[in-house]
Amino acid sequence: MDKEQCIKDYNKKIKRIIISEEEIKEAIKQAGEKISASYDGRPILLVSILKGSFVFLADICRAISVPCEIGFMCAKSYYEGTVSSGIVRITMDLDRDISKYHVIIIEDIVDTGRTLNDIVKLLKSRNPLSLKVVTLLDKPDRRLVDFKADMALFTIPDFFVIGYGLDCAENYRNLPYIAEYDTEVD
Repeated sequence: MDKEQCIKDYNKKIKRIIISEEEIKEAIKQAGEKISASYDGRPILLVSILKGSFVFLADICRAISVPCEIGFMCAKSYYEGTVSSGIVRITMDLDRDISKYHVIIIEDIVDTGRTLNDIVKLLKSRNPLSLKVVTLLDKPDRRLVDFKADMALFTIPDFFVIGYGLDCAENYRNLPYIAEYDTEVD
């Protein structure tokens, strides 16, 4: 397959852009200002849930004007598909004691809520000074557990999205916007 055909096949799965790059930048700027005002002078640990939230973490971290540290966890519930398996596995844990931090979980999307619910329970058991969840996207129509993020930058309907760190089978993370993935196109 030549390069042009590869790009064409890649792009045909992008059904439509639902949140533009500019909208994301503005929402992150406002979220960064809120976080900075809320935690000024207090020890903040931003915890990115890999892989999807790494782009969001990088931008939100730069939008926060007060000192903060970062940490990473990896949890999986999607395995090569567009539907959550319902099984949440922590595949990489934090490498530090969080009891001296105000922990802010940075997540790409809250869908069924299972992954975040499990992660929040785990981290609360480690006695952080406080624990909040900031998500780029909230998809409440898919919620299977009683979970609500403390801050959601955007609420979206129930369709599969890609871009800005979110993927389908590890592709599309590099898009600078959020798009609906076309599950009907071959």
